[in-house]
Amino acid sequence: MPRHRDDAAREFRRMMRWIAIVGVLMVIAALVYLKIVGAWHLHAVIATVLGVFVSVLLGSGLFALAFFSDKSGHDDNVTDATRRRDRDER
Repeated sequence: MPRHRDDAAREFRRMMRWIAIVGVLMVIAALVYLKIVGAWHLHAVIATVLGVFVSVLLGSGLFALAFFSDKSGHDDNVTDATRRRDRDER
């Protein structure tokens, strides 16, 4: 089981690197859009950088954590515990 968790952790780190790269690319695209439409002001740039990057990391990171939880076997522990509890109630 530890090998399985190590593989899942390695894959999670790889996914997070890709998510960070995509987040940076999304920020660049948003900044290009701001420049094109003429909304290039300091506060707009700061809000865009923080808002886009944090939103991409948070949304994608939580999704990646759901996959990590499933692949590492953490969900199996919860499933086994609820099955045991259901069996004891009968």
